[in-house]
Amino acid sequence: MKNLKKLSALIVAASLAAGSSNVFAASPGEGLRGADGGILSQVTTYAGSGEFAEANGAALSASFRAPERIAVAKDGTVYVSDTVNHIIRKVKDGQVTTYAGITLTRDEAGLPEGTLVDGKAEASLFQKPAGLALDAHGNLYVADSGNHAIRKISVDGTVTTVAGNGVLGTVDGKGAEARFFGPQDVAVAADGTIYVADSLNHLIRKIDADGTVSTLNAASTRAVEVVPGAVEAAGDYKDGALDQAKFNEPSSIELDAKGNLYVSDSGNGLIRYIDVAANTVTTVAGTVRNPMYEKGKLYSADGYKDGSALTAEFHFPKGIALTKEGGLVIADTLNHAVRYLHNGTVTTLAGSTSGDFGKTNGIEGNNLLHAPSDVAVLSNDDILIGDSYNNAVRLYALYRQPDGLKNDGTIHVTFNGALLQFDTQPEIADNRTMVPLSVVGKSFGYEVSFDKGVIRMKKNGTTLELVPGKTEIRTQVGDGEAEVRAIDAAPYIKGERTYVPIRFFSEEFGLDVEWDKSTRTVILREKTL
Repeated sequence: MKNLKKLSALIVAASLAAGSSNVFAASPGEGLRGADGGILSQVTTYAGSGEFAEANGAALSASFRAPERIAVAKDGTVYVSDTVNHIIRKVKDGQVTTYAGITLTRDEAGLPEGTLVDGKAEASLFQKPAGLALDAHGNLYVADSGNHAIRKISVDGTVTTVAGNGVLGTVDGKGAEARFFGPQDVAVAADGTIYVADSLNHLIRKIDADGTVSTLNAASTRAVEVVPGAVEAAGDYKDGALDQAKFNEPSSIELDAKGNLYVSDSGNGLIRYIDVAANTVTTVAGTVRNPMYEKGKLYSADGYKDGSALTAEFHFPKGIALTKEGGLVIADTLNHAVRYLHNGTVTTLAGSTSGDFGKTNGIEGNNLLHAPSDVAVLSNDDILIGDSYNNAVRLYALYRQPDGLKNDGTIHVTFNGALLQFDTQPEIADNRTMVPLSVVGKSFGYEVSFDKGVIRMKKNGTTLELVPGKTEIRTQVGDGEAEVRAIDAAPYIKGERTYVPIRFFSEEFGLDVEWDKSTRTVILREKTL
């Protein structure tokens, strides 16, 4: 790691000399791909220390309790429903503050308790707030799940209840007459219509401009005997006419440019699509099983599979968001991954492809999430992830070659997105990129010397020996026995320079190495960050 820190310092100096770079940007479908076909990207922490707490302050030292959903304003302000703290947080200019909600009482464990109180934002109360959505005027709508209500935070900082009254139920009507059951998300159309994922009622609801609530799809009548003698109401599955369609705990909704709705049908492990004008529902991603449910199961069987959209598999997907290119980003919550639906194909963007969870920052294949519950796309196409069980908001960014990199036929080397400057240009020999030894030695902190035709590199008690023209390296640690191994290309001397293979030395230090043929660039990246 010390070696990499020295290399980082060298690269930072080089990038400053070359000018600033917009390294991580693009839409997922346009991302640069590596040798294995995977999209080059990285995940870092945007906000949250990971501590299960409620501290405001600098983004990386602030704390959350199971942040559930995210909304991004036009000016870049990020709103987060801090669910177990029963408040709405704001992230702006690198600082986390409380936007709405307060804590009046705590339970026996010392955790905040919530309830329903309207008024000024700094004196209002919420209970397990979940989905967030902004309207064209900047008002923020909240699916106040624990209060079974839809709330509004006006731009002037006033909190009002749009629909629902704090009592669970399934009732259409106007304003407080209506009842919901654990609503998980909201979406606001251009005309002010509010759509609600009324999760535990297994319904999609609509709130007109005058506050009238109506139900769009059919209620489920399925009941499941989960244990002998204990029956629970459950969701169901049916495509077709909207008024006959059925869902199983729909947890997220997203409006597209046509005014239609994508729905994350969590209990069915599917992504559904509501054509509002045609009043139809179709399945656009996920496997429809036959039978849909095993005996005694509330939910459809789960799985993990990328590929063709209608054969892909998810495990309780929740938050969804559209990209500029028309793809759908999906928080595949219980697979601990972020997936991407684009052009009829599902791929994995972040997290493990084997269901592993954790909190690791790093490049593709080397980062971990824990029950991500939401995603939001920023104006530069980066993706925020509500990493619920890690009590953090994470940032997914695609790799793009640095600005100023000239496609002039010369060979370039970048490290973590910054262009490395050479006093003598790298070159290709035997299909390997060779770079001046002096740069490698300096970058990785080696003491380099030459003795009777042998290149000797020393650092921290380890000695590496190479001989120009030979495809082997001799490694000796302290006074131990030397080990001789093959390398992929022989060093050579040209003029006053000695050239060595950059891939070999980079991989020796645990770096990921990729080759961008279009710009003739060796891309070096640290695997974990």
